[in-house]
Amino acid sequence: MNAHVLDPQRPIGDLLREWRRHRRLSQLDLATGAEISTRHLSFVESGRANPSREMILHLAEYLDVPLRERNALLVAAGFAPAFRERALDDPALATARATIDLLLKGLEPCPALAVDRYWQLVASNQATLRLLGGVAPELLEPPVNVLRLSLHPGGLAPRIRNLGQWRAHLLHPLRQQIDASHDPQLIALLRELQALPAPADMAPADTGSVIAVPLQLEVDGQLLSMLSTTTVFGTPVDITLAELALEAFVPADAATAQRLRELAQ
Repeated sequence: MNAHVLDPQRPIGDLLREWRRHRRLSQLDLATGAEISTRHLSFVESGRANPSREMILHLAEYLDVPLRERNALLVAAGFAPAFRERALDDPALATARATIDLLLKGLEPCPALAVDRYWQLVASNQATLRLLGGVAPELLEPPVNVLRLSLHPGGLAPRIRNLGQWRAHLLHPLRQQIDASHDPQLIALLRELQALPAPADMAPADTGSVIAVPLQLEVDGQLLSMLSTTTVFGTPVDITLAELALEAFVPADAATAQRLRELAQ
């Protein structure tokens, strides 16, 4: 998607056409899927017809446009944004914040954390903090970026035994985010992470006997092997919640499960 696709100064028809092409849909595909006439869609994209607020939201829903970008579409058409963005400590999100804290605490002794759109740390449990010994203090100064913390030579990278494999695992969803939104801040983050040093002789780990890519992290001279899981809020109507993800690391073997219990004690 072109970098200027989110520019609210562009006509709404241009923006909708960009999103349709980005999703690799023809006008007929979109019109059929969204149950509108191809003629009307053509008029909207060409600027010969002005879409209603409801039409914009309907097309954005079918195109799976992120909530933040749906607001941009509405603004481009002269409408007010539909989705609010509030800080997680806003009283209106108190229930959601309490739920996040309960989930993170309930996952002990497994490390778990919550991150925002830019992979910045929002909350974590005590098990996560136990893994951060030896990390450079500047990497722990807010806002903490968990991707930088993982891959930076002053962070966890020297203790990740399958760094090449884990690096590829982390960069894949970041590239997917960029593909979906073309966010300049995410693009800058990707370039920064790609520029970080990695061992030249690092061979990819054997994946023939595993079901998913594990994080193999050395802690106090012992190797922890953990699988990551991601949880998101279903059908959110707030941008903050829509962009929030909970990452949990569960033991990939019995030895790791035992070691996590020992660390918690």
